[in-house]
Amino acid sequence: MDLWQLSDLSTPWALRVASTLRVADHLAEGPSEVGELARATGCDPAYLHRTLTHLAARGVFEEPEPGTFALNDTARGLLDESLRLSLDLDGVGGRLAGAWAAFLPAVRSGEPAYRELYGRPFWDDLEAHPELGASFDALMGPVGHGEFDPEILPGGDWDGVAEVVDVGGGTGAALAAILRARPGVKGTLVELPATAARAAESFAAAGLSVTVVGGSFYDPLPAGKDVYLVRKVLNDLPDREALALLRRCAQAAGASGRVVVVGSVALGPVTGAGLTPELVLLGGMERTLEEFRALAGQAGLAVSATSRESSGRSVVECRAA
Repeated sequence: MDLWQLSDLSTPWALRVASTLRVADHLAEGPSEVGELARATGCDPAYLHRTLTHLAARGVFEEPEPGTFALNDTARGLLDESLRLSLDLDGVGGRLAGAWAAFLPAVRSGEPAYRELYGRPFWDDLEAHPELGASFDALMGPVGHGEFDPEILPGGDWDGVAEVVDVGGGTGAALAAILRARPGVKGTLVELPATAARAAESFAAAGLSVTVVGGSFYDPLPAGKDVYLVRKVLNDLPDREALALLRRCAQAAGASGRVVVVGSVALGPVTGAGLTPELVLLGGMERTLEEFRALAGQAGLAVSATSRESSGRSVVECRAA
């Protein structure tokens, strides 16, 4: 195995630059000379030329003649909006990429080093920069994660479910999918104020009546509801914060409610994919089922069922221990 290839940083950064500049969009109508691309993207021709020849040599883009570039099947992937959100250095993708510069201090300390890079913790940074928050919401919504599966409960057990609380549900795409599939179910979304405001607009535009609560999910949650949905949230949190969130869910759910955790628990072994931006950004991680059982137990919850979404994401249902 070539360790130099494994340590190459030029290719991932060149790919992010090309994506941020929307080079693939400019080539969608056909091949273009690098000078034209530089004018269209507002770049230096020499730098752009070297960036694209580097990527073409690695199978991204084609150079049918010197200085002229075209899309190939790999480069067409850069037209996909979800990938572009992840790679866009002008949006939250830039934060995701830049956070790796803090990987060494994070490994040494066991604490996320995002604040060292950007001056604020991750969530505070998004709140201070609304354009980053909007970019993150788009990445976490249906553009970034595809359509949501409304059949989210293990075994399809919706009997007696009248109200669902989506805890940290972004702009509400998952909750909207559930409510459209089950018009008789009421919904509540709990999110940070700026995202909650965007969610309220999305629900209104979709003609859905949803209670939107702007605040922290570490504060007391609306109590006495049937299902508390925690989707793609716990993997963003270190154990202390994850435990605090689960305790709030357990307190609100009481003896009869259910807490349903989606996409944050590995139902099989955690592999090398466990090294994720969440670990560096926030100290969060995907947990094994046994690790999650222990954490849930401290919150007064017991795992009652597991399943998978149609997308393959894990679903873990908990009830009062």
